[in-house]
Formats: sequence, structure tokens, C-alpha cells
Amino acid sequence: MPLISEKKKKVIQDFKRAKHDTGSPEVQIALLTERINSLDGHFKANVKDNHSRYGLIRMVGQRKRLLNYLRQTDLERYQAIIARLDLRK
Repeated sequence: MPLISEKKKKVIQDFKRAKHDTGSPEVQIALLTERINSLDGHFKANVKDNHSRYGLIRMVGQRKRLLNYLRQTDLERYQAIIARLDLRK
């Protein structure tokens, strides 16, 4: 399920680090988190949709790799994005 362009622009606006930033780890993690959260309703309605569930698992893995990269390169940015997105409880 793709994100609506207005919602995607808002997420990019909230998490960008520079004026034209669309590819920083923070933006990518925020977009993946938004897509992962939006699939929750889909799986409640379509319990047997295993093909989409596989895509969800791939998105979660991609987000995990980006978080690991951010943790290794800049711990402060990692902790800020974790707190802002409320990921690790």
C-alpha cells in the first residue's frame, strides 16, 4: 500500500535534516515506519494475505538495517529517531 503523496511530503518535511533532504537515514526510517503502521489495518481485514506479509517482513528488515547503520555512525541521531518514532519500548 503506497503512501499518499501529501502524507509522504509531511513525513519528509518533519524528518529532513537539510532543505532538499529526502534520503537521509532518518527520512527513510520514518517513511518505512509510516508504511509499516499503515499496513496494520490491511492485515486485520485480510488475515490470509501472506504475500503482503512477506513485503511487511522485508520492510521491517530494511528499517532494522537502517537503524543499525545509524546506531553505528551517530548514536545521538539514532537515539533521537528512536524516541521520536517511539520504536523501542
